[in-house]
Order: sequence, then C-alpha cells, then structure tokens
Amino acid sequence: MNTIINDNPLRQGMRLKRLPQPCTLIILGATGDLTKRKLIPALFSLFKQELLPQQFRIIAFARRPKTTADFVADMRQGLQEFAGIAVNDRQAEQFLALLHYHQGDFTEIEPHRQLAGVLQRYEAENGVPANRLFYLATPPSQYEAIVQNLGAAGLANSNNGWTRIIIEKPFGHDLASAMQLSGVVGGVFREEQIYRIDHYLGKETVQNILVFRFANGIFEPVWNRRYIDHVQITVAETLGVEGRGRFYEETGIIRDIMQNHILQLFSLFAMEPPAAFDATAVRDEKVKVLKAVKPLSPEDIDRKIVYGQYAAGSLLGKDLSGYLQEEGVAPDSITATYIAMKLYIDNWRWAGVPFYLRAGKRLPKRVTEIAIQFREAPLQIFGVAARDEIAANVLTLKIQPDEGISLKFDSKVPGPGGNIRPVTMDFRYGTSFGETPPDAYERLLLDAMIGDSTLFTRADENERAWEIITPALEHGQKLSVLPQYSAGSWGPAEAEELLKRDRRAWRRL
Repeated sequence: MNTIINDNPLRQGMRLKRLPQPCTLIILGATGDLTKRKLIPALFSLFKQELLPQQFRIIAFARRPKTTADFVADMRQGLQEFAGIAVNDRQAEQFLALLHYHQGDFTEIEPHRQLAGVLQRYEAENGVPANRLFYLATPPSQYEAIVQNLGAAGLANSNNGWTRIIIEKPFGHDLASAMQLSGVVGGVFREEQIYRIDHYLGKETVQNILVFRFANGIFEPVWNRRYIDHVQITVAETLGVEGRGRFYEETGIIRDIMQNHILQLFSLFAMEPPAAFDATAVRDEKVKVLKAVKPLSPEDIDRKIVYGQYAAGSLLGKDLSGYLQEEGVAPDSITATYIAMKLYIDNWRWAGVPFYLRAGKRLPKRVTEIAIQFREAPLQIFGVAARDEIAANVLTLKIQPDEGISLKFDSKVPGPGGNIRPVTMDFRYGTSFGETPPDAYERLLLDAMIGDSTLFTRADENERAWEIITPALEHGQKLSVLPQYSAGSWGPAEAEELLKRDRRAWRRL
C-alpha cells in the first residue's frame, strides 16, 4: 500500500515508505569491489530500516571458487569496514543469513541453467513468486555475454512474477557500442525491464532538483533565459587515477564523468515540467532537452571545449605525480583528465543562455554542484561605486559532499554608511533534517525492486548523451598534446579563457 504524504499531486509519487514484493536479488560479479563497498552496505541499511520484503534472498554469482560461508565472511568484513558495524552485530548476522553463493563462469551457459534451477527450487519450497532482480556488477566487457546467457537459460522472464536487470555505467564506450549494447540487451529484455543505473541520480540533492523547481512557486517563474545569465555545472575530484591507469587510458574524463553524471544533472536541471511525476513523463522531458542541445560543429569546437591533463603538483601538503607518471599510463598519452565545455539549448526557455560544464581529477577540492548565476539588476540608483560592491545573485545546488542549497544575495552592511556586501543563506540536509542523507545505492536498489524507473536511464536518453559528446571525443583523439595543469590547481589556463572571452569567470569553490 502506498503512503500519500498529502494531496499535492507531485508528492503523491514520492512516497515515504515503499515496500517491494518478495523477490530475489542476483548479483553477478559479486566478489568485486562494488558489492563489498556499496551494494551490501546499502542493502543492509535497507534491512535495518525494514524496507526489504519479508521474503528476500541475495544470490551472489561469481567465478571465484568459494562457499557460501566464505562469501558471508567476506561481506561481514565489508560491513565492518564500510558500514561501521560491530563484530557479532545481531542485525548484521540476520542480514548475512540471506546470502547464498553460486559459483560459475559468466561466459558459459551451464552455470546460468544451474542458477535457474536454484531459483526455481527456492521459490517452490518457500511458496514465493518468481520476482527476480539481476544486478550486473561485472566489467562492461562481460555485459553482452551475461545477457545472452540469461536469455538462453530462460531467466529473462518468469511465468509467476517479474524480472528486471540493473546495468552499471558505462553504457557503451561510444555511440556505436552503446547502440550495439542496447540491441543485445533489448533482444533479451524489454525496455521496461532494463534499469541503467547512474548512482548520481540516487543522491538526495539530485532528486531534490525536481521538488525545488516544481513544488516552489517562487523559483519556477525565474528558471529561464529572462532571469538567468548562465549556469555552471562542476564535478571536481581530488583523486587521481588511483592505480587504475590502464582503465583510465580507455575511459578518460569524457566517458567517465561528462557523458553520464554531468549530462544527467544538466538534463534534470533544464528539462520542462513533466505532465506527471512518473518514470515515463520525467524521462520524456529529459530526452527532449537533450535533443534540443545545439550540436558542436567542427568550426567552433576549439572555442567551446578545453581539454587538460594533470601534471605533477601538490595537494594538502602532499607532492603528487603527473598523469603520465601513473602506473599503466602510456608516456605519450593524450587521455584527458579534465574537460570544460560550453553548451547551448535551442528552445524557448534557454535560448542564448550558456551552460558551462567542467570535470576534472586532481583538483583542489572534491565538490559537485550546479550554480545558477542570475542577471544583474539595474544598479544606477546606488551610484557608480556600488558596481564594485554588488555581486550577481547565485543559487547553488550542492550535490556532494555537503548536500544542500545556498543562495547568495546582496545586503546592506549594518551602520551609518551605505556599503553593500554579498551574504549567503544555506540549507543543509544534515542540519535541517537531523539525519544523514541515505546512500544513493539505497534509493536506487529499492526503486528497482519496487519497479520505479524514474531515476534510471532510458536507452534513447543514453544514446542522445553519446551523440552530444561524440564531437568532443573525436576531436580529443586527434590532438597530439594536451594542455597541462598542476595537480592541486583548478585546471588549465585555457579553461579560464573559455569564460573570460564571454566576460564571465568560473566560481571560486
């Protein structure tokens, strides 16, 4: 039964406590880092909140020869390390009793047939429906083989329940591979069964973008070209490649951050109001705004995109090596670890408003935010001197690490003078609600079990995102050298010029 908060139609779709039907979660690639660090702690948190169904089971499917007891011991250690549970925690032991280990090779059909038998016996013996959620926690190179084997083993559909599959990003390596992967997965599972997960969409502030815009009458009227001067979206990381040089050589910042995380934030921020707060309507509007993005032509790509690669530097008093000195990185690599990009949306709401997007590694601060700078008010009544004191109003949606919203506006300094100074109003989730926001994977796993795909990516949305960034990918691959920036700085000087040409500047974070 759904719990309705009140009669507001927007909130009717945002239920406080939603319980899924009895189901089985099958994690493929369960011995990998993702399961131990993220999935099992998130599921344990849901278990403690009594948000998992009464009849629930987790089957860990992986290649390594282990027993269920071995796997449970590994996950117990993971809960102690990443969820902070104490040794012999009673609730943790109850949760760990839900785990079962199934060993097999993903590239072979027989382990999948054996898995089908395990599921059928469990469901028959316990009298539960055949509701199954498959989670691909494997390297993307194995997705196609797994999907095909699931289909061949008869696991893509069940006669007595629902079947869904969660696929981790990246959804393809470029547009062609994304379309090929969609074809393979779509040949086995229907689109409504497929849940392409981007953990950014599970973050509270990302979800709050829609509530902030459409549930507050004060903001939606100014969310357009008449009042907004420009928008900056930043995803900054202090970390380097952390020993994953070979992986990053194939990925780079565009595939790692720009194609998914940033364009997800971009589309949620800029979309039109959906007809209803449901998966189809919300995702339709996200696709519409992505289709309205003005293509990057070869003639202006040099003026709208800046690439960078971190060199040696220092951060927090620690000397750091450059990207080219990282293990697994080619000494002449042109893989970008930083990108800044200017995009325009060709529609009525956003015509002429530049969106400045940037992402980078080895930057001075870990922060993800959307900053909206409003147009300046006429200042003639305050005199010429006020022009140097008054700053434009900025509304900032802080995604991480300190989730919240801030508004900067101008105020008179107390006293007999007429000095004006910017001040900030801050909303923080932790202080306002007295609790830490849940982990993104908690929300997304629960939504997938319930069957709510609002916060998951649809095939056409993913492919359109690849179309937008393809010119940046192709142009970057033609470069012989990349602008360098010192580790611990805010990126190459060329990124500052990108905004300076427009008489603007990046926010100081």
